[in-house]
Amino acid sequence: MAEVKKVIFVALGFPNVEERRFLYSNLMLEYHYNGHDVFVIAGDNTIRRSKICLEGGLKVLRVPSLELYGNNKVIKGISNLMLPYLYKRALKKHKVALDFDLIFMPTPPITLIDVAFWLKKKTRGKLYLILRDIFPQNAIDLKMMKANSFIHSYFRKKEVKLYQTADSIGCMSPANVEYVKEHNPYLDHGKLHLLPNWADVRDIKEVDNGVGKEHFGLENKVVAIFGGNMGLPQKLENVIELAKRCREIEDLVFYLVGRGSQQKKIAKMIADSKLNNVILKEHLPKSDYNALLRVADIGLISLHEDFTIPNYPSKVLSYYQFKKPVLASVDVNTDFGRFQEEINCGLWSEAGDTEAFKENLLKLYSDAKLREKLGQNGYDYMINNLTPGHAYNTVIQHV
Repeated sequence: MAEVKKVIFVALGFPNVEERRFLYSNLMLEYHYNGHDVFVIAGDNTIRRSKICLEGGLKVLRVPSLELYGNNKVIKGISNLMLPYLYKRALKKHKVALDFDLIFMPTPPITLIDVAFWLKKKTRGKLYLILRDIFPQNAIDLKMMKANSFIHSYFRKKEVKLYQTADSIGCMSPANVEYVKEHNPYLDHGKLHLLPNWADVRDIKEVDNGVGKEHFGLENKVVAIFGGNMGLPQKLENVIELAKRCREIEDLVFYLVGRGSQQKKIAKMIADSKLNNVILKEHLPKSDYNALLRVADIGLISLHEDFTIPNYPSKVLSYYQFKKPVLASVDVNTDFGRFQEEINCGLWSEAGDTEAFKENLLKLYSDAKLREKLGQNGYDYMINNLTPGHAYNTVIQHV
């Protein structure tokens, strides 16, 4: 990999690493730390003119865009379709030398294939696909798109082009690898390999260890926390049904933090059912959320039961970081639950089976030593297998 000097990451959005880090910024920083020249291009709906910024050693070309993450599906759709054109124009405008050795592209969104394909032709660099979203099938599973419709056919062609164009494809789990093989027999299966999600434990050093449960009004409570997107894939209705079944447990609290297309629906369900054991917050500053996560007792995972694709929730990494046992309600097609069993870091049940969900919750609720053991197992596994350094080395081996 010594010949790979210049790397470009084609991103949807990319927070300033000096303010907040996430999955992909940690990987790009790992490349920077290892001596590579890293360039990032990303959409930004807060600016009016494109600009190149130096952020934590990374050169980032920020391109004006429409809203990329809001609830308006039309605006998000138009914005995603426009990004390849806007990215190409910005690269030309700033006279960026197209001499990259390695091109990273994650999914979602699949629409970035057009600019990734263009960069591959211009630079002759290798294209590495970080596959985190099997689209459009996930949209069909959630009934957001009709199978064999015009729009499905359009995006399926994009997906096929993406897989064919990529030189290497990193998948989240073994089930993801097998799914792509099964549904894409035309593909050179040698491209496919395992690239699990990763996290950097250095991200949690700034947490105030002096903050306790009393700071959040949770003194003497057992806290089950969910943090992240509240959309159709997460189906938090399953968590709300669990909370209903646990009304009688006075010292048990469900703390939900996040935004998304279903957030208002979840808020209404909580209000309509008068659930005093659920706290819903649309947003917390990262430092506050981490402090809350540190004092919480159980990390919640929920996936929609209709998924036919094997999703793997990235939010579990934050639970590993803070040594929280995982309580999961997931579909039968993912291997996430079985993996939690293998590393002995949590309990899981099939999505929709509220009784089994509650039974697992009560095991964790009533046994602090079990929570501690499972949480430590998740942390140890992450340290030994799921760091940015591990991801970096995996990519090196397969490019």
